[in-house]
Amino acid sequence: MAKIHALIVDDSAVLRQVMAHVLGQDPDFEVESAQDPIFAMRRMAKRWPDVVVLDVEMPRMDGITFLRKIMAERPTPVVMCSTLTEEGTQTTLDAIAAGAVDLIAKPKINAKTFLMEEAPRMRAAVKAAAQANVKRLMVRPPAPRHDADVILPASTTASAKSRFRAPRVSSLIGIGASTGGTQALEYLLTALPRTTPGIVIVQHMPEKFTDAFAKRLDGICELEVMEAKHNDAVIPGRALIAPGNKHMLVKREGFRYVVEVKDGPPVNRHRPSVDVLFRSIANNAPENTLGIIMTGMGDDGASGMREMHTAGAQTVAQNEETCVVYGMPKEAVERGGVDHILPLEGIPQAILCFAEKRTKG
Repeated sequence: MAKIHALIVDDSAVLRQVMAHVLGQDPDFEVESAQDPIFAMRRMAKRWPDVVVLDVEMPRMDGITFLRKIMAERPTPVVMCSTLTEEGTQTTLDAIAAGAVDLIAKPKINAKTFLMEEAPRMRAAVKAAAQANVKRLMVRPPAPRHDADVILPASTTASAKSRFRAPRVSSLIGIGASTGGTQALEYLLTALPRTTPGIVIVQHMPEKFTDAFAKRLDGICELEVMEAKHNDAVIPGRALIAPGNKHMLVKREGFRYVVEVKDGPPVNRHRPSVDVLFRSIANNAPENTLGIIMTGMGDDGASGMREMHTAGAQTVAQNEETCVVYGMPKEAVERGGVDHILPLEGIPQAILCFAEKRTKG
């Protein structure tokens, strides 16, 4: 098989060297680097890369301007590499909105050490991005692979259908997404009215980025979109996004649902994990829920969706044609946890139909 030709564009010689070393440890990669977009364009004129790893702040031309140029000239998978600062998070989210497939977060200090520690995740992210369907765009070191048992046990009842008869007002929507999910969620949430049942979301995203992402969506959606805090209520017209580096669970309090935000080991190498959210829904709110799994790399959420499906929830997976990376939905379908496979454009209507049926009882 042909190697993945990766181009690293970063004005730091040290970080270029570190990232080239990290990617180069995988024999599937062939790596080049450039110190800024002007030099990068010269290299690209001779040989176009399969994937670009792009810094945000650079001299002569910033990363977002270069990204827009790439996407206008020849759409190519781009992974943004941004520092974990308040300004950087918003800027990087703007870049993702402009067409970047994924992001790699780096701290403002000790970035070299951080990238070496995150080498497996970085290689996986860039490799997944190289295979992404960019036409649809408008890691930690190896560790024991935990499942959701490390956060909460599965229901001991074969089916939870008879366990909960919560009132109709307590219906909710559970959503999981990863690579390509920021764009997909923006499309989905901007299409929903304020009367939509409460929504809980896990989008794989580093700490600090989730708050900026939620604020960005809140500014363009009719829904109220927030980064979740412990004991936030799941209410109609509100979408709660799990904070980066924390798990989010749904639990029942009387006639309503609230979220629990907690620490714990990564599940499927992710924190937050879609499997953790979906299991909590299967345990506490199965008959009242529509579960949706969207574009993303890997299989996080596939087991949890099957648990939701078995417990009585309705479930939807985004189809391959509209996914940036058809990983998580594919696994959910293959494990038998999906009722309906829909294009991204059909998911808002599925949510509205679910809400209408719940209202009519």
